[in-house]
Amino acid sequence: MDSPFILRWGIMGTGNIAKTFTKDLLLSQKWQSDRTISHVVTAVASSSSMEKTRHFVNELRLSSACTNYDSYKFMVADPKVDVVYVATPHSHHFQHVMLALESGKHVLCEKPLTVNAYQARTLCEEARKRNLFLMEAMWTRFLPITSDVLEKIRRGQIGEVLRVVVDTSFGDDVEKTWGTQHRMLNRDLAGGALLDLGIYSLTWIFLCLYHALPESLRQAPSGIAAQMTLNHLTGADEASSILLTFPTSAPNDVPEWKSQAVALTNLRVSTDPDGKNSAGPAIRIQGTKGEIQLDGPSFRPERYRVISRCDGAEGQDIESVKVVDYPVPSEAKGMYWEADEVGRCLRDGKIQSQSLPWEEIIAVLEVMDEARRQGGLIYPEAIENASYSSY
Repeated sequence: MDSPFILRWGIMGTGNIAKTFTKDLLLSQKWQSDRTISHVVTAVASSSSMEKTRHFVNELRLSSACTNYDSYKFMVADPKVDVVYVATPHSHHFQHVMLALESGKHVLCEKPLTVNAYQARTLCEEARKRNLFLMEAMWTRFLPITSDVLEKIRRGQIGEVLRVVVDTSFGDDVEKTWGTQHRMLNRDLAGGALLDLGIYSLTWIFLCLYHALPESLRQAPSGIAAQMTLNHLTGADEASSILLTFPTSAPNDVPEWKSQAVALTNLRVSTDPDGKNSAGPAIRIQGTKGEIQLDGPSFRPERYRVISRCDGAEGQDIESVKVVDYPVPSEAKGMYWEADEVGRCLRDGKIQSQSLPWEEIIAVLEVMDEARRQGGLIYPEAIENASYSSY
């Protein structure tokens, strides 16, 4: 057996999501999600203090060969780093991704890739110009359950998909849980339910009604209608509802048909109030021959049901409901599958993933841009523009 392709990671940021991702990188070897790829963390950086970096490295028991930095600029210059995982607030993604690209590093950046579509286009062009890999860390796309559901849609198991409804809502005591300074509701950090949670709802919609089609047939939504509830203290959205019309259907794009979708997110009410999925599925994918339902949360579903249409024909012998489980190991989040995708792409000389191409990342951001325009959510100019300030 050939030696695995070794990917050397630099972790930019030491917050909770960085810890979760790094833990999964280490678990990837244990669960062998892809035996041809091997991950090692060679550098970690906090922009505020060396103490935070050391605490991160010690807590996760990273190798003594991992270099600690208190500067992102110095970390991205480390020759022992192949790819940088950007785990900073949304507001800083554009600047930090550009910093890594300018230093010649491949990049996996937490979702959303940027605050808006224009920034994303700028980064993609920079990556293309430098022949560097760039991907948004939308880990849900790389879960085995997601691949299975997508394949069922493409095979036409539920017929032509014409409607998708997805809810990604938490049900928190907003003022107590998030306050006004936390990134979740801080407009200065590009906070709000849409960019943080609603992007998962849109991800499933695009998977079903865009990505399920052959590349030549994919079209962005032809209609977008959005409503937002802005938080009374910060002005960031605490609830967003988006109705989309696609000029296509999936998987065959029937010329006379269109498809519709509803993307929901809310911080005050929950998709799953009792934590047992008693309220029903978080995701409904409805086709002409049946429906696929996935229990929440939408960002990491572990069970789906295929409900076949029953026409009531005499003698019809059909298993109307099929349940499929995809449990994620209890000690893992499930992010190692996206890390393996980065490894495969770099090993094969690709600068973008076919599972999450740049065009699709930008198309999702364009929907969020329009939803924010209709909902009146405006972020400070300093984090909306695409002017890069080198460090």
